[in-house]
Amino acid sequence: MWRSGGRGGRRAALIAAIVGAGAPAASSWHDARVVPEPMPAAFETLAAELRELLPDRSGVLDAHTHLGLDEDGQSLTLESLLAFLDQVDPGASACVFALHDPDRRPAYRRPNDRVLEWAAQADGRLFPFCRLDPAEDPVAEGERCLALGARGIKLHPRAQSFGFAQPAASAIFELAAQAGVPILIHAGRGMGRMDDLADLALRHPDAALVLAHAGIADQAMFATRLADHPAVVYDTSCFSAYDVIELFARVPAERIVFASDVPYGRPVGGLYQTMRVAAYAGLDHGERAMIAGETMSALLEGRPLPAVSAPRVAEIRRSSGRLTRVGAYLLMGFGAAMGAGPPPDPARQLPMIAMARAACRDPDPGPAGPVLERIDGLLAAAQEIATAGGEHAFTAFGLLMAAGSIAATEIFD
Repeated sequence: MWRSGGRGGRRAALIAAIVGAGAPAASSWHDARVVPEPMPAAFETLAAELRELLPDRSGVLDAHTHLGLDEDGQSLTLESLLAFLDQVDPGASACVFALHDPDRRPAYRRPNDRVLEWAAQADGRLFPFCRLDPAEDPVAEGERCLALGARGIKLHPRAQSFGFAQPAASAIFELAAQAGVPILIHAGRGMGRMDDLADLALRHPDAALVLAHAGIADQAMFATRLADHPAVVYDTSCFSAYDVIELFARVPAERIVFASDVPYGRPVGGLYQTMRVAAYAGLDHGERAMIAGETMSALLEGRPLPAVSAPRVAEIRRSSGRLTRVGAYLLMGFGAAMGAGPPPDPARQLPMIAMARAACRDPDPGPAGPVLERIDGLLAAAQEIATAGGEHAFTAFGLLMAAGSIAATEIFD
């Protein structure tokens, strides 16, 4: 089996020669940077809880991150991505690939070269994936990138407007199976039915897949039809904790991997939500470490994945109506903010933040009282940040995501 090799001087020289020959230098992207926001005081309790949920974060491997520039205005530099990972742990690592780059033609060649170069500069913390477009000679570009050290393949059927019934998609799966590398596929919002992807996966059981965004575009179908596939995992890059909880109710925990989708999400916030849901599902520290990085590491290294167990969350679950109201308002606020973009407008969350805070002001909260008070503190901070606006307004999303995770996962005896 052909497998891409590790980092080495010869490969780094090849990448440098290619980048120097035609692609813009990495430094030319520094004029449009997303940088880690300063952590407000409200994050302190979340950080303390994350330390309890996952005491050792040095093995965290974020399965879904980006570098470069996107047509929607998002961007991320190498320095910023590493800084985001440092907020998790100085030893945290990530899989990384290009955004929907306006410089992507032909065949994503220049964005792929930049990602390979940046990964080579990251002291082993980044595992570069090549992004392919089935309409632009994907096998040749994939072979070229794998020879230069790419560790996986990224496909985005919404951005590239393609389906999986075409021969080019099958050829990409064959390439991945031959190379022994995983394919990470957008399976989130903006997609229709994805049965053709399930059909293709079942025809190529040797091709390892990472279904992004908890597979929410067709989560029930994927969980049912791919239940016996030997190498399908689901990443957790979702705003809604309810989607991640349902994932734990549909698929084995051994087939779930942490991901943030930075710059659209944040590694530390995404990890908090994933670990909070994992604890709700009853996973111990060792099992949480498996989700945080060990399973994805095995996939990248071609090692056997952990043996599967039954899904860890019951299909029918008890919940607090008071907390469910809070969670529903927060999701409506997120939808309002996202619907304004791109880019999203954090200020459009404010009416629903106010509604969620009203639900927290319950004169007869019952056992949910302490949780409602905690959530209200997070929402007060988010409200202040979103009202102020400016370059750090995105921080409000992280506070809302954490508040929603708490509302969805609090357990009462």
